[in-house]
Amino acid sequence: MIADVSTGMGRLSGEAVRPLRTLDPAAPMDDLEWLDEAVGDARVVAIGESAHYNGEFYRLRHRLLRHLVERHGFGAYVMETGFVEGWRADAWVRGGEDDLGAVLASGMTSLMGLWAPMRAHLEWMRERNGAAARPVGFYGLDLPGSMVSLLPGLDAVAAYLGQADPEFRIGPEILETASAFPAPSAFSAPQALAAYAGLAQEARDALTAGLADLAARMRGRRLEYLRRTTADAYERALRSLEVTVAADSLVRQMLRGDRQGGMLTRDDAMADTVEWILRREERIVLAAHNGHVQRGPAALPGMPPVTPLGMHLGDRLGEDYLVVGTTSGTGHILNNGADFYTGTLFAELGPPRPGSLDALMDAAHDGPFATDLRRLSPSDAEAVRAAGEQRAGVGDFYAELSPLDAYDVVVHLPRVTAAAPDPGALACSPQEVRDTFARWTPPGP
Repeated sequence: MIADVSTGMGRLSGEAVRPLRTLDPAAPMDDLEWLDEAVGDARVVAIGESAHYNGEFYRLRHRLLRHLVERHGFGAYVMETGFVEGWRADAWVRGGEDDLGAVLASGMTSLMGLWAPMRAHLEWMRERNGAAARPVGFYGLDLPGSMVSLLPGLDAVAAYLGQADPEFRIGPEILETASAFPAPSAFSAPQALAAYAGLAQEARDALTAGLADLAARMRGRRLEYLRRTTADAYERALRSLEVTVAADSLVRQMLRGDRQGGMLTRDDAMADTVEWILRREERIVLAAHNGHVQRGPAALPGMPPVTPLGMHLGDRLGEDYLVVGTTSGTGHILNNGADFYTGTLFAELGPPRPGSLDALMDAAHDGPFATDLRRLSPSDAEAVRAAGEQRAGVGDFYAELSPLDAYDVVVHLPRVTAAAPDPGALACSPQEVRDTFARWTPPGP
């Protein structure tokens, strides 16, 4: 272990550094031997990101997915975006007739599809699927409607029931109440929550009870429905309803001021969705924020730690779950301030704080690289163990973390930048999205 006199910490040795020659998804993959060594028989390889909408994280995940598909036979890409909406993206990558701009705008939530690297990612999946014997599917992982609106899930369920239960109609206590707090995009989330808060308590309670009754009806009539539809259609519709029920629970808890409870509900539902996907796919790549995929409590400012998706999957899947966490140096990241909603989408990212995992990684090598935490020398393991916090991608907030418990591999990107917006996706987006992006001045390189 090399001493770092500026921080008093240890410093990673060169043996721990596996340089990445490029982040270009189309480049040769001979610098990814570390991934071949790490993946083993894992059924789920989770790839974290320090913050959303950075071009480097999009390209890294695309490149690693391509390698895992081509070298190891992985069959699905599961992304932190709405489960219900994701079916539109899945249909497109499997060769469906649709406009890709509309797919990027409406087949993904939380603005995840509005960036040029995401277009390139889906284009590669579609091109590969056109010639491959085994297609690679796309799945959304998250709750519908940017985690607020229930309408996407209810629309999917209503469409299914039109075939499976044609005489049944979803009651107004569900549809009319849910229609009172729509969220056309992530920019609408604050207004949607405010509209929900303005509903009478009786209306909110009737909505929750009505959703429970609807779920019971679908489960109780399963065999009857299967005589009219396929098992696949039934399972999709039921899971769409289940994530919609979870979204209703999250909104109720957020209104009570229980942010922790809402996040616990969200990550538990995402873990259930991963298990649902694993009943359809043998091996999957999961892409989400570090705070979701890590095996260890996750923290956000002003909120007690929560049990994230990764802790659930580590408990349920054991060695079948592999986590690739990420760290970053400087650049620009998602702005989590109130001015995000008025067009300041990114904020400057200063050097990582001494003593953090980000600082340890940033001092180890000038370019992008990977470190396999399970194959460290004793001195390198001691240096990683001493880095007891990680930048969480929320301003200057650092969360406590045990890296050796949270991750199997860490990839460091010395500089991260705002991804380039995709004009086709923006053109198909709601007016509020187009207006907000029009006010944004992208930061320089």
